[in-house]
This record gives sequence, C-alpha cells and structure tokens, in this order.
Amino acid sequence: MRWASEFISPSQIVFLRVLFGFVPILAYALLRGALSWKQLRHAHHFFVMSLLATTIYYYSFAKGASLLPSGIAGMLSGAIPLVSFVCAWLVLRSERPTGRMIAGLASGLIGICLIARPWAGTSYGVNPEGVMYMMIGCLSVGCSFVYARRFLAKLDLSPLALSTWQIGFALVTIGLTTHFEGMSALTQSLHATLGLAIGLGLTGTGVAYMLYYYIVQKLGALTASSVTYLPPVVASLIGVGFADEPLHVVNCIAMLCILGGVFLLQSRKPRMQGARILKTCCWILERTICTHR
Repeated sequence: MRWASEFISPSQIVFLRVLFGFVPILAYALLRGALSWKQLRHAHHFFVMSLLATTIYYYSFAKGASLLPSGIAGMLSGAIPLVSFVCAWLVLRSERPTGRMIAGLASGLIGICLIARPWAGTSYGVNPEGVMYMMIGCLSVGCSFVYARRFLAKLDLSPLALSTWQIGFALVTIGLTTHFEGMSALTQSLHATLGLAIGLGLTGTGVAYMLYYYIVQKLGALTASSVTYLPPVVASLIGVGFADEPLHVVNCIAMLCILGGVFLLQSRKPRMQGARILKTCCWILERTICTHR
C-alpha cells in the first residue's frame, strides 16, 4: 500500500486490490459450484460485510498507509483485536470480558497512545490524520468480525461463497465511487504493481477472506481477530529491511504493549484454544491437499 500510494490514490489502490482478489476467487467459486442465485436472499448481509470488512477497511488503511511510515501503520493495525473485543463485549453476550481481558485492552490502548503520541503534536513526526484513518479501519474490520459471527456464521454457506459475494459487492460499490484517471501511473513501478496485484489482491484479499470466514465460523469473533498478531511485527520488519524506515525503541515498546494486550485478550483458555487452532490448521492443510489432488 505504501509503495502504491506514491503513484495512485487510496481509492484506486482499493479498487485494484479488490479487483485482483475478486477475479481469481470468482473463477474458483464457479469451478467448485459454490455459488447460486438463491444465496442472494442474504444480499443485505453481503452488502454490510462488503462495507465493514472490505470497502471502509481497505480505504482507511490505504489512506493511513499513504500518510504514515509502513512500520507505524502496521503497528497500528494490531489494534484490530482490541476493537473486536469491545464490539464483542457490547454485542455478543457469549463473549463477556474478564479482568485479564480488560487488562489486555488497557495494555493495547497504551501501545496505541505510545505510537500516536497525541501530546507531542506534529513535532513527533506521526501524522495524526493517518493515525485516525488507521483507527477507523480497525474499527470497521473489528465490527465485521462480530457481524459475521452473529449473522453469517450460522448460514448454510461455504467460506468460498461468502468471500466471493462480499468481495463482489465491494467491487461494485468501490467501482462506482473511484476516479480511474491516472491509474496507469502504477505501472511505473514493477514492485508496486506486483505487490498490489499478488500481495494485496490475490493473497491478501481472495485467499485471506476464505480463511477469514472459516475461522470466524469455527473459533468465534475474538479468536478470529487474533490473526492480526503477525502484521504489526511483519510490517515493522519489512519497513526497516526494505523501506529503510527507522525503528525507535518507543515504537518497539508500543508494539509489545499491543501484542501483549492481544495475547491477554485471547488467552482465557490457552490449551483448549491452541488445540482448536492446531485442528483448524490441519483441516486447512487437508483441504488444500485434497483440492490439488
């Protein structure tokens, strides 16, 4: 997103990301016979999810990434489970908080504040507008976990069908609101083009959402949101290694606070949860092998 933002607008980034994610997943869904017109009776749910988990989420992160160093943006993305916790607390009666979970929420909020440092003003060098967009994106996708758990997890629809409809609805809404003039400028950079098409599109959108719906159905909203353990760390390392971005000690402490907070939120039943996650990974591997056969 950071590389692409140097050539095209955030809305164009989102459109291309969704397009490159939708085409292969649609082809695969048609090949597997996962789609039917009867599924459109759930169109209102598909539309809401397309806004929460794709359009608003992607645009906010693309906008935030254009205003912030990629490492900082990646650290802030780690707040997604914190927002999911708050949403689940308010909406899902089955996922009530404990003292340990509240401590995790506090730790995560401290980490966000250490990154944003609102008391330092503009002298700190972190654009507050970029932080705001990242938080909007976290709120949007955090709400989507809870919405999917409450309204979509019990539907007789495969993760492949849910992903295809959601991304398809998002492609339509984004296409209607995007200005395409100047989009060809992206081709000036090979790594930005491939990163957007393969990294953000094919794997970060198409494949990711098939796994997203399966995890929500099997493990719940809060556990599903714990997949965001990795992006803050990976984004920071890539920012330092490939984009020559500085990594300050305070930022490392902030990242540990966020990840520590997420760990506390997810560690209510660590042994059972670990077994369930392992079972999920084995199921995904088994299905992948069967598909290739």
